[in-house]
Amino acid sequence: MICKTVFRVLTYLLVPVAVALLISNCVLIWLNTQRTPQCPAHQMNPDRPANHNERSVVFADLSAEEILQVRDYMSKIPGVNILFEPSSPPSADILYMIELSLPKKQEVLHYLDGDGLEPKREATAVVFYGSKNFVKEYVVGPLPNPSYHKDVTVERYKREIPLTARPVFSGEQILLRTFLQNVLKPVSTLLKDSFGLIPSSYHVYYDSMPRGVKSGDRQTWVSLCRNEEGFFIHPVGFEILIDHKSTNFSSWHVMKVLYNGHYFISLLELKQKYEAGTVEKIIYKPVTNYASLKPKKKPTGVGPQQYYVQGKRFSIKKNNIVYLDWSFTFGLNTLRGMRVFDVRFKGERIIYELSVQEAMSIYGSVSPNIMLTKFLDGSLGIGACAYELVRGVDCPYSATFIDTFHFKATGVPRRLKNSICVFEHDMGQPLRRHFSEIVYNSYGGLANSALVFRTITAIGNYDYMWDFIFYQSGSVEAKVHATGYIASSFKLNNNFQFGHQVAENVTGNIHTHFLNFKVDLDVLGVKNVFQTKDMVFVNVSLPWMPERHAMIPQLVEKQLQTEQEAVLRNNAKTPRYLHIASNQTNRWGHQRSYRLQVFSNTGDHLPESQAEEKAMSWARYKVAITKHKDLEQSSGSLYNQHDIWNPAVDFSKYIEDNETIENEDLVAWVTTGFLHIPHAEDIPNTVTVGNGGGVLLRPHNYFDEDPSIHSSDGVYIDPGNEESCDNNRIACLAQETCSPVLEPFTYHGFD
Repeated sequence: MICKTVFRVLTYLLVPVAVALLISNCVLIWLNTQRTPQCPAHQMNPDRPANHNERSVVFADLSAEEILQVRDYMSKIPGVNILFEPSSPPSADILYMIELSLPKKQEVLHYLDGDGLEPKREATAVVFYGSKNFVKEYVVGPLPNPSYHKDVTVERYKREIPLTARPVFSGEQILLRTFLQNVLKPVSTLLKDSFGLIPSSYHVYYDSMPRGVKSGDRQTWVSLCRNEEGFFIHPVGFEILIDHKSTNFSSWHVMKVLYNGHYFISLLELKQKYEAGTVEKIIYKPVTNYASLKPKKKPTGVGPQQYYVQGKRFSIKKNNIVYLDWSFTFGLNTLRGMRVFDVRFKGERIIYELSVQEAMSIYGSVSPNIMLTKFLDGSLGIGACAYELVRGVDCPYSATFIDTFHFKATGVPRRLKNSICVFEHDMGQPLRRHFSEIVYNSYGGLANSALVFRTITAIGNYDYMWDFIFYQSGSVEAKVHATGYIASSFKLNNNFQFGHQVAENVTGNIHTHFLNFKVDLDVLGVKNVFQTKDMVFVNVSLPWMPERHAMIPQLVEKQLQTEQEAVLRNNAKTPRYLHIASNQTNRWGHQRSYRLQVFSNTGDHLPESQAEEKAMSWARYKVAITKHKDLEQSSGSLYNQHDIWNPAVDFSKYIEDNETIENEDLVAWVTTGFLHIPHAEDIPNTVTVGNGGGVLLRPHNYFDEDPSIHSSDGVYIDPGNEESCDNNRIACLAQETCSPVLEPFTYHGFD
């Protein structure tokens, strides 16, 4: 009893003491924080001012005001009733998309480098003429006050574009959902008993692309899914084929039905056989949502964070970025996605255009939806799917974020808030280093700090993270990593030859990922050549011992002369060094060049005998070199997905004319990617590690030495100066500590 009393008294005494200590510690921490200076927002460096190129606006994406000016102009064209409401029916004439129309390269170069006039600022407007069954593209200008429009459809595509080649837009999607709600009513009991589906969930599905089996088709296999987060991996074993080619909604009809691996000519046939008990029934079995991304453990930790001790070393003004020795202009194209122009290092232009072009996937399955699936994401709008990036997850917390605007079936300019992020990043390993204790004691090194320009696009089930990285060595890297949800099918007895089971009654289907980049390198101008370098072993007689021989590696160089020589197929052995070179030489007499180093693990490309292959013919080649043409702007088009059998752009035709590529303005089209055989660890969704590819653009004899030796980040240590700051700013970092100024966390992605 006495012990309990003493314990109680001690408890009453110790609790106030503990509280007092906690408060005093908090006060001390606060006082210490107040004494620690805040890190500057931007580095103040009078020796290296940020010289922005005011003329970079020639590449600037359309502003919200410019989009509205084009929209209003198009809606007032005499004799045409062009609508722009997203919910307009397929029979209407609809203004679908507005984006920047790039001026001709030669005009831009004269403007950037000489006394040329500023090119006219123009837009491309895409109109779906539902009343006339074709699509038109117009160039509208000049901005900001448009006064003319020109039909450029035939000029760009060498033919007219049929209405069936258009993407499915909002108004058509609304009608598809309405159609499903109506036609599935007779089998509502089957859907509830077999899958637990109720009418309010009939709109949860994913649909096949392309839509049909031949040019002119508009037939879609719809695969119903459970109404759960991550519904892409909740297929239920019920698919329905809808013909919605007609612009008259009342003419739409069901062509086929798939239930539990069996086909039926109509929903009525399925209903009758189901009720008669002559079809093997699926019995609904509730499952937990294995696809949810909600953490299974309460988040309590925060990983390492980076901040800028001396302020941010990059500067953004309008659409121009300056970082150390780099400068470039950026944009986010509605269809293609991320791109940069006029990339310069130490004032010299290296790249005219580096841009994402296309993302393509081909799937294997026994069920019709996935069996037919060949996604061409550029037709869906890669840039239009660049949604808000999450601070501290998608990009470092201290990154700078940029808003973009687009008009694609939106009616008004849509603001994609924080859809681009820019940050300087310690890549986690030295760019170069050496420690020596032989003869001379020293250490020299340089941290690999680089600028990252990033977007992440969420196109249906897949998310692609696109990075352009600018290194202090004069290299630029374009790379992509995939995450998001796999596409899946209902598990059947014979579908494990097309993938692995990853969840209850779910097969993750084998598929390829091919990604295409456009690299318009201008190495000391636009008169370049394409070279390859590799090695062979040669048998050499030893000069000092002629009777003895040795196999030694020897350099093999070749200069390719025509476009058809310069296509390096994915399935063929490729020279290991690929160069865009100038005719100028460095100090040592070697041609100044940039090397294209491709990182890829692609699957096999679709055989060229297949009609659909022409829409993705760029994927035949690891690298293809063509002569620059303003009308060969992209490797794909808005219409390739939905008329995949007769594509508006067949990249292989860029090579058919077999033009010379010696001393010409050259463009490299680079394909990378990976083969994905889904596995259990793709649940709940795919990680980025190991799932990607890219191309590194490296100087090769372009300089006389590694330019990073001039970096102010260099570190040099020799005996007696181990703690000196003279050649090692890191040694003084402890004395220069500052507290980071963090922006408050916000997210507007659901607005």
